[in-house]
Amino acid sequence: MPFALPIPLDPITLLLLGGVVTIGLLLVGALVTGLAGRSELERLEERLSPEEREVMEAQRRVTREERLAGLNKQLERTTWWENLRWGLSRAGLRLKPTEYIALRILAVILGTFLGYVLGGRTLLFTLLGFGVGLFGFGYYIKFLQRRRLQQFNAQLVDTLNLVINGLRAGFSLLQALDSVAKEMPPPISEEFRRVVQEVQIGIPMDQALDNLVKRMPSEDLDMVITAMKIQREVGGPLTEILESTVHTIRERIRIQGEIRTLTAQVRYSGMILALMPIFLFLIIYRIAPDYAGEFLRNGLCGYLMMGVGLMLIGVGYFAMQRIAQIEV
Repeated sequence: MPFALPIPLDPITLLLLGGVVTIGLLLVGALVTGLAGRSELERLEERLSPEEREVMEAQRRVTREERLAGLNKQLERTTWWENLRWGLSRAGLRLKPTEYIALRILAVILGTFLGYVLGGRTLLFTLLGFGVGLFGFGYYIKFLQRRRLQQFNAQLVDTLNLVINGLRAGFSLLQALDSVAKEMPPPISEEFRRVVQEVQIGIPMDQALDNLVKRMPSEDLDMVITAMKIQREVGGPLTEILESTVHTIRERIRIQGEIRTLTAQVRYSGMILALMPIFLFLIIYRIAPDYAGEFLRNGLCGYLMMGVGLMLIGVGYFAMQRIAQIEV
């Protein structure tokens, strides 16, 4: 009786099995090499005194720390690493860039596996899971950044009123910002607390305020910080400057709310019309793969039609979003 495998050996299964076997062999080879090298070091360490062993272990720790510190310094010099660090700070996540990269790699692996399993081991759903894992985590970070920035802007007017009242009561600017950090809810309290902490450890006030604008790229906040810096250079009543700024911000918020209400139908219509054909194709492909799979079996012609369709969907979506976007 011939031997039958429980899993059909389609190309995708063979590719995944080959990748798993390759990774397993690499791990086994690294483990065997490490054990061999460790056994030799253990035999050498048996001849050393306890003091010499402590010195060797300390040297190993110092070497590892120096290597990690050198790698971090090289990465921190790059613009990409700096933008990644500021992006995580804008999202309010207490993650290091290395932790973010590790989570994104894990999301790619998990998304590809789920797309393969839930999509019936088809190449289309496997690639879809890979794309969701590759870009989904990044879009989630962008969503957190937008939501946190909206919360910050919504709290900015009340914060400025609190700063104005503090200045009228005789507080200095730093004391007024400290009162914001203690009395206002997050995220604005967290950001102003960082400003106060940076000034307390010796960073100039102007630089601390510039760092605040980098973490929270708000046009209203930029206008407020610019007014504060000008007042610090040329003098003048800061309370009157902030009062006029608060009036301008309040009017902008009111007008922006009216515009978002009037353009909500256009924005949501563009989103629904863009996602509808994609979801319909995936559902039909999952229910009747022979019917919808003609695009994939026709070779270049089918892929070209799908590419043109996705391009037209993207153009229509961005055109409708652009129409609904009105600068104030």
